[in-house]
Amino acid sequence: MEVLRRSSVFAAEVMEVFDRSPTDKELVSQAKALCRDYINSRLIRAGVSWSKPEYNAPVPGGKLAEVSTILLRLGDELEYIRPNVYRNIARQLNISLHSETVVTDAFLAVAAQIFTAGITWGKVVSLYAVAAGLAVDCVRHAQPAMVHTIVDCLGEFVRKTLVTWLKRRGGWADITKCVVNTDPSLRSHWLVAAVCSFGHFLKAVFFVLLPER
Repeated sequence: MEVLRRSSVFAAEVMEVFDRSPTDKELVSQAKALCRDYINSRLIRAGVSWSKPEYNAPVPGGKLAEVSTILLRLGDELEYIRPNVYRNIARQLNISLHSETVVTDAFLAVAAQIFTAGITWGKVVSLYAVAAGLAVDCVRHAQPAMVHTIVDCLGEFVRKTLVTWLKRRGGWADITKCVVNTDPSLRSHWLVAAVCSFGHFLKAVFFVLLPER
């Protein structure tokens, strides 16, 4: 009961910052809350049971919940365009899921490659799709604790790389502008750009992760 109470308080605090300019710390907290929600959604879709479903879900009807819904919707479109890109991430990278260091290094390497040429919302959605795909792999391979590692890792990447960009746009709520246009071809254009070279990202990261010979 105490855990649930703390979770509700946390969710309320995260939502409150939408009424003003968020701080770096708040943007990172929101990023992690969104990541937990995204991963939980993908675990449910994959029919995978997570032994530690301890995450702070956005309060229904709140602004963070709206952002989460849109992020998941855009993620659906992204994964539909390239159905195999965001599955079996560990196999594509040829990494072991038993080492926290290996998982962390792999995720950060992929994240760095995704944003090499700049930051867009399409690439942000791609980052979340990678995190979720990797999390599904971890749970399927009996490494559920790695899910928390991935969430923390994404939060740290946001802090170091995306916070300034997010603040210039007024925070996470800016992603809602991505679904204003109802023309499917136009709405998907930026998603195609986000994934068109993702295969090259994975190949580049694979060689980065190869042990020195």
